[in-house]
Amino acid sequence: MVIDARSAPALLLAAALLAACSQHETNPEASTPPDPALVAQGKEIFRFDTFGDETKWSDTLRLHEVIRAAVDPATALSVGLKVDAEALPPAVVQGLQNGSISLTSPDTTVALLKLNAVVGVKGTVESINNKDTLTRVGITCALCHSTVDNSFAPGIGKRLDGYPNRDLNAGAIIALSPALTSAQKAVFNSWGKGKYDPRFNFDGINSPQVIPPAYGLANLHRITSTGDGEDIAYWNRYVSVTQMGGHGTFFEPRTGVSVTNGPDDLVTAKLPALQAYQLSLAAPVPPAGSFDRAAADRGKLVFEGAGRCSTCHSGADFTDANSRLHPASEVVSEPEPNGAPSYASRSATKQYRTAPLAGLWQHAPYFHNGSAPTLEAVVQAYNVKKSLALSPSQMADLVEYLKSL
Repeated sequence: MVIDARSAPALLLAAALLAACSQHETNPEASTPPDPALVAQGKEIFRFDTFGDETKWSDTLRLHEVIRAAVDPATALSVGLKVDAEALPPAVVQGLQNGSISLTSPDTTVALLKLNAVVGVKGTVESINNKDTLTRVGITCALCHSTVDNSFAPGIGKRLDGYPNRDLNAGAIIALSPALTSAQKAVFNSWGKGKYDPRFNFDGINSPQVIPPAYGLANLHRITSTGDGEDIAYWNRYVSVTQMGGHGTFFEPRTGVSVTNGPDDLVTAKLPALQAYQLSLAAPVPPAGSFDRAAADRGKLVFEGAGRCSTCHSGADFTDANSRLHPASEVVSEPEPNGAPSYASRSATKQYRTAPLAGLWQHAPYFHNGSAPTLEAVVQAYNVKKSLALSPSQMADLVEYLKSL
């Protein structure tokens, strides 16, 4: 059973696994201890570096104008933006708690950006006529690939790097741009929460993919759902340059994509540290009491036996991605919703990798296109399309095992 990966979404707003270019950039061996200094540098890049993409978000899309005029914190939270509670000084915490700081004023959003408290969004705030004014805005990897634990309030809490932001409505945010046509806005508004199409700007096909996790990748050489690159750096370069609008170059002869932004390269030198940090992010363990242990033990036998899951979800990372890819005919998540062509057909490999399963409990919906809303739906899809003939009790036990990974 191949739970095919969720495509690497990253986005415009999104994103954020930022990516490296060519097949020459290689994944560090998992056995090599990470350099703590490099990991710490990568953490800063992941959270706060825009790679100069303000050129896109401010100069072209003019989103800073919209934010400072019309995006209050309540609106920002409603489209999935998150606030880092640990970046808030005590006075701001108190003001949010007692209501003296308004959540319906764009000025509060500007103040949060000045504090570097909006996860994945970097603002330049200047005093103009004695008023803090947002003059430029860009995005970072953390926009799509981080969330918060909601420990302060819904959408406000401690950062959880590597978690896919499945609340993020990247398309709706992009559609706020006054520089887009009504037709363009309609496409972006159609994506919905937790989805992004990282190839739409090249092939014009509207088929958004779910934003993938950026954790649990330490041993893998195929990072995206279609396995286009040999390491995280490949996708980091792709997203940072072609989707985020960062300054640098991405070239992929297999798809004909060739993009160079800016007179300078603000991407390449940062890729090793960024990758080191991403490789350090372990998949989250299931919460206590979130699955039935006895049923999970029975489900493991189904996984390795009648369910035939382990034929592809093999090894410690539950994937054969390092040794092979799979044709679209082998996956159960197609055809794509709304009659779109196979996502694999839009990629460099024209195939899919087997998704790793660690942390599976955390990031519904499933499959690269989000067509399975629950693990129950995943198992049911395989049971039907692969003619597994699993009984209801076997399927229930298998779901409990998947929850335990």
